[in-house]
Amino acid sequence: MAILKIARMGNPVLVRKCDPVPDPGAPEIRRLVADMIETMEDAPGVGLAAPQVYQPLRLFVFRVPGGRATEDPDDTELGNTVLINPTLELIGKEQAMGWEGCLSIPDLRGAIPRAQRVRYRGVDCDGNVIEREASGFHARIVQHEYDHLDGILYTMRMKDFRYFGFSEELNRAAMAQGS
Repeated sequence: MAILKIARMGNPVLVRKCDPVPDPGAPEIRRLVADMIETMEDAPGVGLAAPQVYQPLRLFVFRVPGGRATEDPDDTELGNTVLINPTLELIGKEQAMGWEGCLSIPDLRGAIPRAQRVRYRGVDCDGNVIEREASGFHARIVQHEYDHLDGILYTMRMKDFRYFGFSEELNRAAMAQGS
């Protein structure tokens, strides 16, 4: 396995719609998925989409760390997962603001509105169908990574740029406010 180079904002691969994966079980796809998981863990991140590693393919890897999941039964800890050729459905109209960052836009974060609940479906490298409903942080990760497959970066979803900045400065401001 290998740590992959991550595309940075401004690279054209990040803003194009990705192509379907013709054969999810192909050796090169399995290798890509393994390398993406290693890269995500090394970063450390909670998700990584193929275009972020210069591959314009409809697949991403993600995980939901135990400390980030909530008490909602659809927002539980989840180990490393791959979704190939995923579909995404927003459930209901309820949205929540939440802080997001991106490995392709290092050291910055912004408050982004996202659907509270989603349903997603895709396959893994063995062709097994993965279908879940998710909420909270789990739903946010899936929406963020799915956006990458359509050439959408989280900054494109921002509504108020007062809530965008360098992670270090935002952390310092939050500490000063006692939150």
